[in-house]
Amino acid sequence: MTDLSLRMPNTRLRAVLNLGMKRAASMALPARLSGPELFGDWDDDAQVSDLHVEFDIGQLHLETSTSGTEHHFHTPAGEHRSSSPWSIGDTRQLLEWASLLAGDFHALLPNLLDDITQAAAWHDSGFDLYICEVEEPAQLDLLEIEVEGELMTLPWLGAGGVTHDHIDGENHPIALAWGPGESEPDQPIAEAWTDPITGAPRSKALPGVDWDTIGLPADEVLPWLEGIYLNHHVIPDAEGTLLTAVLQRLGGLDTE
Repeated sequence: MTDLSLRMPNTRLRAVLNLGMKRAASMALPARLSGPELFGDWDDDAQVSDLHVEFDIGQLHLETSTSGTEHHFHTPAGEHRSSSPWSIGDTRQLLEWASLLAGDFHALLPNLLDDITQAAAWHDSGFDLYICEVEEPAQLDLLEIEVEGELMTLPWLGAGGVTHDHIDGENHPIALAWGPGESEPDQPIAEAWTDPITGAPRSKALPGVDWDTIGLPADEVLPWLEGIYLNHHVIPDAEGTLLTAVLQRLGGLDTE
């Protein structure tokens, strides 16, 4: 069981960014769809941006490029579905709003993501204010976010080295891989995932592992892995938190 009393305190970050027109912010979503979770990404090679608009009963995904914006629907679990889970009227309003948001987000990339990355780096260095650079006068936006504190964890104290990465499966599982000496860690020794009921990290040791060779017993490795999982896969970092705040501001969902 992970000791959550060892978490660092939350911190604040203020970022002044150039967010442009914010066309979607002037539209009102249907009351039933007023609180979506927003996620955005950018493929630099393809020059394509992704926007995910997620609700309890379904998801809307939009891909935007120089050719325009395409959309498709998903189940709450992320599986593709052929039609909208919402009514015709709600779907029409949602698509109009989300298409404007996706277009405005795309127009700001990749410079906006560079600013978000720099702001997060400033925060990680102990600064609480980041101001973007602009070449000419522009209306800028001030965003203030609270960054959740990470769990204090020790470095790996066993023999050899370890890495962790996502694996296939439900509830966002990761595998901890181990390797002797300075070799590439390629032997899975444990797994961690999110408890679907509590949201807390859970873990298990894999069968057939020689824990004497690993250099730590399983009952020490598993709480350590849960802490790593919490920090890297559960607690949102400054960059992710700021990106969410940006999308909410672009969509008119924050309380500016």
